[in-house]
Parts: sequence; structure tokens; C-alpha cells
Amino acid sequence: METLIKSIGLTLALFISVMSYGQNEIIQKAFSESYVSENEKNYVAALVPLKKVYDEKSYELNLRIGYLLFLNENYSESKLYYTKACNLESKSIEARLGLANAIFSNAEYSLLKAVYEEILRIDPNHSVTNYRLGLIYYYAKDYATALTFFKKINAMYPFDYDSLLMMGWTNYFLGKTTDAKLYFNKVLLYNPGDTSATEGLDLIK
Repeated sequence: METLIKSIGLTLALFISVMSYGQNEIIQKAFSESYVSENEKNYVAALVPLKKVYDEKSYELNLRIGYLLFLNENYSESKLYYTKACNLESKSIEARLGLANAIFSNAEYSLLKAVYEEILRIDPNHSVTNYRLGLIYYYAKDYATALTFFKKINAMYPFDYDSLLMMGWTNYFLGKTTDAKLYFNKVLLYNPGDTSATEGLDLIK
């Protein structure tokens, strides 16, 4: 009897293994077909094979579908799939960046800051997110808060063009013209003749 039970167990395990392998091949084929259509910029067609094998518990499928919907400018639906991906992988930054892009493109700016803040709770030094949050505060004219984000990027990437330029302008609007001049001149080392940095320096003179 014990031998029979072991035999049944082995047979069942083998069956499950074969089924799992077959399912993996089907999903891989769906992804492969999807990439072909994406390369042809046919994003609707790229979604078809993925929808056929869709599993709401698959992080990879939700992420990929969210991305293709974004490319197809279906931002509201893209948000739904990116949100599912975020829920499946609670520390995923890539899914949250995708979600942020969909939210921004859907002009839901009130939600955008919250998503970026989530990312910084996962990775406080994430450079792209620090820069984008800095821009949000900069355009809201909260220059003091914006500066904290730009400073963080500048500390990690001291010769980064975008952060140098924003350090220049943010310091300028805070009335810190000596600091602003320093950063505008650094921009000109990176990009001689830069019009924005030159404009900033002309305003300081």
C-alpha cells in the first residue's frame, strides 16, 4: 500500500512538472510574439498573445501589459495593470515608474507625488525620482523643498547636467546668487554656450 501511494505521488509530481513546463513554454511564446509586434509599433497586436495567457497573479504579465497599454496611449487601463504589478511586488521600483508615467500622461498630477514618495521610501537615493520630485516642487515655486532633492542628486552625480542646471535656477530663485553662479558656470563646463545657464548668469550680473 505504501509503495502504491509513493508511486501515485511521483506520478502526480511528474504530471504537475510537465504541465508547468508546458505552461512556461506557452507564456514564453506569447512574450516572443508580443515583442515582434511591438518592434513593428503595433501595440494592439502586441497585447493579443499576452491577453490569451493572462494570469492576474503574474507580475511579468501585468508589467508588460501595462507598458504596452501606455505605448498605445491607453493611460487609464495602463494604470490598472501597473497597480496590479506594484501590489504583486511591493518593492518594485520599475512598476512604480511605469505607473508614474501613466499617471503623468493622464494628467493626474495630484497622484504623481504620492507614487514618487513611495519609490523614495523603497530607495531614498533613486536619482530619477529625486529629480522628478524636485521638478514638481520647483514648478510649484517651493524652491526650498526642491533644492533638497536636487542636492541629493548633485551629491551622487556632481557633474550631471540636469541637476547642475536645476541647482543653478533653484538657488537663483532662493536669492542665493553666489551659489547659482557657481552651478551655472559648472553647466557651461558640461555644455559650453548653454542658453539656460547663460541666461541665468546674465540675470545675476
